[in-house]
Amino acid sequence: MAVKKSGGGRLRRLLLSVLLAIVILPPLSVVAYRFIPPPVTILMIIRLVQGYGLDYRWRPLKEISPALVQAAVASEDARFCQHHGFDFDAMQKAMAHNERKPNRIKGGSTISQQTAKNVFLWPGRSYLRKGIEAGYTVMIETVWGKRRIMEVYLNVIEFGPGIYGAEAASQRFFHEDASRLTPAQAAHLIVVLPKPLKWSAEAPGPYVAKRSRRIGGAIGTVREDGLATCVAR
Repeated sequence: MAVKKSGGGRLRRLLLSVLLAIVILPPLSVVAYRFIPPPVTILMIIRLVQGYGLDYRWRPLKEISPALVQAAVASEDARFCQHHGFDFDAMQKAMAHNERKPNRIKGGSTISQQTAKNVFLWPGRSYLRKGIEAGYTVMIETVWGKRRIMEVYLNVIEFGPGIYGAEAASQRFFHEDASRLTPAQAAHLIVVLPKPLKWSAEAPGPYVAKRSRRIGGAIGTVREDGLATCVAR
């Protein structure tokens, strides 16, 4: 009987430890990354194992060209400064589009949701991952705020095979500091985000080049309409 009690006690302690880890670790990591750069992400590890290498160079937002912020808002999340993590209109439009064209899936995730996924989670489209992503999105919107979300987003996003963040991408494709990116260069970088392993900012095909020109034109609208003021220096 004593052995069974001891075994049951160990099991309860194990379950309690797992439960505490599930409850406590996510908020702690969110708070930590409010002040320090994420050291690595799950996607970075996956790509490294796949043989793509790892080029990740953190830069504060003040050392990243405002044109890249404006391009990101123009292309990925026009209502970034207005929503609180979720753009339900964009989600509904994406769902309607995907029903009409199931072979050309369109995402409705905000920059906040993408940042939550990129920093804390694994790639994929399962309901489980989306549910956890929503929880992290709420936390980073609450704890980090818009400027920090954009800062982390532009530092960890994948711009090409094994290339993460504005500085690594700027140096690799344009031999230039991220702080000196022009609107055209910023558009070239942002346009590849949906398919960074397939599309290239360095040698864009006709379709990617057309999309890049569209984003380049929209940068002026973002600037003039103040759509990125929540990230302004």
